[in-house]
Amino acid sequence: MKEARVQVKVPLVPRPGMQEPEGNTVSGVEKDKPAPLNLRTVPSQPARLSNPGRVSADELNRKTTEHIHIPVIELDQFRRVKRRRMRTFGRKPRWGRNTTRWQPAAAVSALLAMALLIPVILVWPRTSESPKPIPAPTDSSSTKTPAPVPAVPVTYPEPKVRVYLSATGTTMNLPLEDYVTGVVAAEMPAEFRLEALKAQAIAARTFIVRRLAASDTSGVPSGAADVTDTVSHQVFIPPDQVKADWTRLGKAKEWEKLQQAVRESRDTVMTYQGKAITASFFSTSNGYTENAEDVWGNAVPYLQSVDSPWDKNLAPGFKQTVTMKRNEILQKLNLDAIPVTAQKGGSWMEVLSTTKGHRIKEMQIAGETFSGPEVRKLLGLRSSQFSWKSTGDEVQITTFGYGHGVGMSQWGANGMAQEGHTATQILKHYYTGISFGQASKMLATK
Repeated sequence: MKEARVQVKVPLVPRPGMQEPEGNTVSGVEKDKPAPLNLRTVPSQPARLSNPGRVSADELNRKTTEHIHIPVIELDQFRRVKRRRMRTFGRKPRWGRNTTRWQPAAAVSALLAMALLIPVILVWPRTSESPKPIPAPTDSSSTKTPAPVPAVPVTYPEPKVRVYLSATGTTMNLPLEDYVTGVVAAEMPAEFRLEALKAQAIAARTFIVRRLAASDTSGVPSGAADVTDTVSHQVFIPPDQVKADWTRLGKAKEWEKLQQAVRESRDTVMTYQGKAITASFFSTSNGYTENAEDVWGNAVPYLQSVDSPWDKNLAPGFKQTVTMKRNEILQKLNLDAIPVTAQKGGSWMEVLSTTKGHRIKEMQIAGETFSGPEVRKLLGLRSSQFSWKSTGDEVQITTFGYGHGVGMSQWGANGMAQEGHTATQILKHYYTGISFGQASKMLATK
């Protein structure tokens, strides 16, 4: 917008004694100014000097000032010129002069401002509350999170085991873990891998815990102990005797490894449906383990036939041949003689059926039927899988594996340990569907 400018001519101050020129008055403005510009002039009085002869400088200045014409500009004329120019050159109206189209935008802006201000007002600290200091940022590496308080494990007293020593007819009372140490030393070669020894320790512990939980003293003379030290239950050697014998034989490292196996498997037992299992084990398989019903007549869900291919290549007694006289065999089987019909047929020994574990289930000898485990026991064979060859009056019987075949194969366990399997993996392979529990807890709550 162009502003209207008014040029005002101010007369110069006349020197004393000079008359004011007529051309010094404001005559008007230029073309576009209003021609008759109203100027009001203060009327002047003729200068009177009290003493014309002696005039001071102050008095002369005062008199001269009073004689000056002071122009007064009428503002009304200025406003009219400004409006006329605005109409002539044009001017867009200000937004404030026409607010109708801006009202919706103003309303929306007001709502947005309220939406922003209300949360600020709500969280603004009250005058009575002192603002809390903002903690200084700390390095995440230096921030220490308080460690959770570990739960105190519930401990139970270690059970005691009474062992009947068949050599002396006395009973030894000792802690459970010491008993397990004596069993592992007697039942498994000390040269086996650590994980195999741990698996054997868990199996031995499970066997005795099951008897203790059931208060089973079967097979013990007069029932004065929990278990014997023979193969009827588990072979056992007192730990002090084991340590002394092995130290004398230079097997101190084996003794340390045995203790480590028992220590690392401490208080662990195998369970099935919350109860300790019948943890049967044997030395060497024929490549397979047996179903419990094929050996003992009763089915056990966790004692099922599984593959055990490690024994054949590791066990030194995997295959063994013995020679017997024909009459010796008949005598051990409580048979009088070979029937004539069997002699004419040319074969007086015949296999009738085999088990899932590839052992003899039933066979016929001299016309009589026997189970494979029964023949093994009566003839004193290492396994119920065998073959034979008759030469005259002699019979050569070749067995494969060693033991009844139910449960864990010890040589198979060592083979698995050599391949890197853990004790838990070994046990879960040979005992189908088992879990693990705490021996002391089971016996404390029985």
